[in-house]
Amino acid sequence: MPTEDATVHSEKLWVPLWWWPAGLAIGALLAAEVHMGAPGIRAWLPYLLLLPLPIWALYWLSRMRVEVVRNASGEGELRAGQAHLPLDVIARAAVVPRTAKSAALGRQLDPLAFVQHRTWVKQMVLIVLDDPDDPTPYWLVSSTRPEELVAALARPTPEDRA
Repeated sequence: MPTEDATVHSEKLWVPLWWWPAGLAIGALLAAEVHMGAPGIRAWLPYLLLLPLPIWALYWLSRMRVEVVRNASGEGELRAGQAHLPLDVIARAAVVPRTAKSAALGRQLDPLAFVQHRTWVKQMVLIVLDDPDDPTPYWLVSSTRPEELVAALARPTPEDRA
């Protein structure tokens, strides 16, 4: 009998709301510039072609989803964008506060680390791996709800399953 996977944690890393009007304003400004050089019936074409571009770009930037999925036996995986990580190789996880984000992505960053970073998300989660076959020492993943993500990554004890 197959066990069904349950999503324990899920979040989509949307761009900030104020980016949407700013992106549309930039698209409209570019369309107006082109419109000035093309009078007549072709005047509406720049708006038709250039206004969807910032909408597509902002939606494309917001495509990353961070999920923790578990089955009934407690096995599962972390999904960050297109990357998947089995939960059984995670040694520990910790929240990287906003004040330490710059150092974690700068001078303290291991070149072999896996990073899923979104600049508009202020906090990250450090996930230390315990897999001798994998040269990646840890993952750094942006999260809008890092405490919930760390709790979802914690290994369930037998008491938790009961």
